Amino acid sequence: MILVTANPARQLVQVRMFGRVEPAQVAQGRAELTTLLAGVADGFQLLVDLSELESMDIACAAEMGRIMELCSQHRVSLVVRIMPDPAKDIGMNILSAFHYHHRPRIITCRTLLEAGQALKLDQTDLGPGRSAATEASGQT
Repeated sequence: MILVTANPARQLVQVRMFGRVEPAQVAQGRAELTTLLAGVADGFQLLVDLSELESMDIACAAEMGRIMELCSQHRVSLVVRIMPDPAKDIGMNILSAFHYHHRPRIITCRTLLEAGQALKLDQTDLGPGRSAATEASGQT
C-alpha cells in the first residue's frame, strides 16, 4: 500500500509505503502524487517513509523512476528517506542517479525523528499519532 499526502503550507509531500507493494499500487500512488503536486510550489521537500515496507515487487522499479522524474519536474529540493534497515535498500540510490535530473539533496534516516530534524519540522508535522516524543521513546 502507498499513501501520498501533501502539506502545501509547509511545502512538504509525504509518500509512505506499507507492507508488500505491487506495481499497480505504485502507479496509483503516482497518479495521486500528480494531483497533489498541482497544489505545491516548485522547490518542495519530499519525505519517503519506507519504515513499514515489507517488500516491493521488482517490477515497481520503472514506476518508482517515473515518480522520481515527476518530482524532479516539480523541482523537489530535498528528499528525506526513512529506512530503518539499510540492508533493505530497494535500489533507491541507483534509481535516484538516473531519475532526479536536477540532483536534489538526498538524506537517508533510520527514524521519523531523524527525518523530522532533517526537514526541520516540529512534532505536529510528523503525522497523526507520530510525534517526536513517541518516536524518541520507540512507541507509535
